[in-house]
Amino acid sequence: MLLVEDEAPQRKLIAEILGRDGYAVTTSGNVDEALAAVAEEVPDLVLCDWRMPGRDGGELLDEVRGRALGCGFIVMTAYGSIAHAVEAIQRGADDYLGKPFESEALLLAVRRVLRTRRLEQENRQLRQVIRDGDRYGELIGRSEAMERLFRTIEKVGATDATVLVQGESGTGKELVARSLHRASRRSGGPFVAVNCAAIPETLIESELFGHEKGAFTGAHRRREGRFEEADGGTLFLDEIASMPLPLQATLLRVLQERCFTRVGGAGEVSCDVRVVAASNQDLGALVAAGGFREDLYYRLNVVPVDLPPLRVRTEDIPLLVAAFFEQASARHGVEVRPLPPSVLRLLMEYGWPGNVRELANVVERLVLLAEDGEVSAEDLPQEVRQRGSAEGGPLQLPAEGVVWDRAEAGLLRQALERTNGNRAAAARLLGLGYKAFLYRLEKHGMVENGESPEMGS
Repeated sequence: MLLVEDEAPQRKLIAEILGRDGYAVTTSGNVDEALAAVAEEVPDLVLCDWRMPGRDGGELLDEVRGRALGCGFIVMTAYGSIAHAVEAIQRGADDYLGKPFESEALLLAVRRVLRTRRLEQENRQLRQVIRDGDRYGELIGRSEAMERLFRTIEKVGATDATVLVQGESGTGKELVARSLHRASRRSGGPFVAVNCAAIPETLIESELFGHEKGAFTGAHRRREGRFEEADGGTLFLDEIASMPLPLQATLLRVLQERCFTRVGGAGEVSCDVRVVAASNQDLGALVAAGGFREDLYYRLNVVPVDLPPLRVRTEDIPLLVAAFFEQASARHGVEVRPLPPSVLRLLMEYGWPGNVRELANVVERLVLLAEDGEVSAEDLPQEVRQRGSAEGGPLQLPAEGVVWDRAEAGLLRQALERTNGNRAAAARLLGLGYKAFLYRLEKHGMVENGESPEMGS
């Protein structure tokens, strides 16, 4: 945050209070210095004295709001009056502090404004996500990987090119297929999805191409297959790697000739279908192993799309969580308060082996278990609470065990070193309350003689 105060002793004291609470503070002695600092890096919050020599805090406030910067703004003044407060709020300040003020009042105001600004930002992002939903359906993300995906959808969507989507289970392969359909000239036609892995091998040919009456036992009437259902639209073949090899040859011919024969039939049926295929296996490797036809692979892989797993685009998690909260709250008629930062941090540190699908299920669980609208980390699955990544898992206990006091003291020292001695930040790093952290420092003799554990940075 940016602290603007012309009196050096006051500036130093306020900066120390904020620093002890874990905030990174840049200080300025006047409005010109503050504007230079803002031009270099926009802060999350500006804390500014109202009355200063030369240009006053109101002018800085006008500049910040005039540039449409999304930072919070708190005004401080020793000349506290209702008139000043009203003027500051009318000009766009988020809050007002009359000097002198207690440190707790300062920190409370800072937390309140930052929380409000964070919620406003999340709402703006969610509205943008909803607007983008017209183009990308339920695909959500701002990461570079997702931006590349969106660019591919925009380029390829309007064509009839066959697309092969590869990615882990739960990454949203069907959502990509639906987005391609929506972006195509076929968007007014049907979208038909088939999970090849869910259909018995003896029935999949009939499922795809239909059958004539009497073609096999139980075929009491003619039935159209999924290719006919998708005529004029898009057919999504999920888990294409599960398709039997003999049927792969049939599918190849259909893609090339745009016609097929129903099971038990004699004549050919024409079809105008765009095919999007998907697999959670590496089809190229499967071809090399003899488990998938090479000619069909190249026919499907006209435009390859690799869908990234959630663990490599963690910056998208807050957006996904906001969207899933909105959906789950509306679906179950439950009103839930915004997610606490501590819970969001756990969600971002987890490895998500089940990808976006797993995240959506966990968010729905949080909505359903919320107590009086409050979400708690205790409602998270154990594996998420342990913050274990998909690869590394939770912190492992050595086979020989540990000396607990020594291990605890070592973690305390590491946290202090990593935060350059900032106790509040070190406490957050260890997931401890500030007082609990200070107690442990004192317990391990990590406080200098004569120093109160409440002192220091």
